[in-house]
Amino acid sequence: MAKIKDNVITEGLSGRLGKSRLVFRTGKNGKTTVALNPVFSEDRVFNPTQLAQQEAFTQATQYAKVAKVNPLYVNLAQGVDASAYNLAIADWFGQPKVLDINTDGWTGGIGHNIRIKAQDDTQVTRVRVVIHQDGNILEQGEAVPSETDGLMWTYVTTTNLMGTPGLQLDANAYDLPGNVGASSVSLN
Repeated sequence: MAKIKDNVITEGLSGRLGKSRLVFRTGKNGKTTVALNPVFSEDRVFNPTQLAQQEAFTQATQYAKVAKVNPLYVNLAQGVDASAYNLAIADWFGQPKVLDINTDGWTGGIGHNIRIKAQDDTQVTRVRVVIHQDGNILEQGEAVPSETDGLMWTYVTTTNLMGTPGLQLDANAYDLPGNVGASSVSLN
């Protein structure tokens, strides 16, 4: 793909040039890009993976049509080549990650802090904590974001679980489109 900068002949061109396969696109940054229009066989058959990707992209574009006015995407698009719509699509395909679960100082008592480090390409909107034993939920709730660090979340325990064996803690991080990233630790 060729990129054209400051050329008076191609300035402002967009679309296909005549019957050729050349396609001109002018981006948000004002740069004109020239590419070949793809040629596809009319009798092609998509495999299940391709069909699943097409469905995922359909869902992403439906999300982005609504989300492109979200001030977060609009602000992120300022000064970059991507539009708020493009950023919303990318966010839909991205998944948050739980990077760390810090249970130092937790003894099973009420009022103890559990710190979760979670990250997303755009924003982690919430972190949910579940403490369970053999699939039985003993405690669950929402962590609170740190005011000083955009990655850290704190969950304060509300149930006395001292001496309970076989405890597992699951932390689930959510982003704007609702994608989930999860991590678990053993508490004993």
